[in-house]
Amino acid sequence: MFDFNGTLSQDEPILCEIFIELFAEHGKPLSAQEYFDVLAGLSDPEIVRTWLGRDHPDVDEVIEERITRYRAAVADGSSIPPEIREAVRFAASQVPLAIVSGAARPEIEPVVEAAGVAACFVGIVPAEDVEHGKPHPDGYLRALELLGGPDPADVLVFEDTEAGVAAAKEAGMRCLAVLGTLSPERLSQADEIVERIDLTLVQRLLGEQ
Repeated sequence: MFDFNGTLSQDEPILCEIFIELFAEHGKPLSAQEYFDVLAGLSDPEIVRTWLGRDHPDVDEVIEERITRYRAAVADGSSIPPEIREAVRFAASQVPLAIVSGAARPEIEPVVEAAGVAACFVGIVPAEDVEHGKPHPDGYLRALELLGGPDPADVLVFEDTEAGVAAAKEAGMRCLAVLGTLSPERLSQADEIVERIDLTLVQRLLGEQ
């Protein structure tokens, strides 16, 4: 199972800039440091509610605008680099795959489609399909159902944030944390920390099965 933002899609800096712009427009400035310290890894609704307030009248509007700006930036699939596409295609030839994300389905599907890897995934669990986003395990438990109910201990998850690692571990799964979004110290609960997702890594992991 793959997280999307910052893991499959190398887009956390893009997300950061979009949220900085949006929150400034809504009177609650956000710095890049604050984004990565406080918000990275949370679902879109949780990010907006955390920063603007749970009762803020514009939560839905901000989320919709976030999706629009994100799609304009990455809908060509360019945020999923060739080495990750190659790794995903190989993995899909060996085991069933799923995406579990705090992003919305209309953000995820155009990107994986444009990158040519949509057919590699048995299912996608976006933010709107679960009541509680990461760090809660709901998304990963839902993905288990989509994959036919394998033993959670047999599932390998790729994540890039504390919240994602916590969600995967709470679901009883093995989790590899990918560097790039947060420091290694913040990913210490993962079973392993890796520098990148590529074919060599996936071949090694599948060889260990």
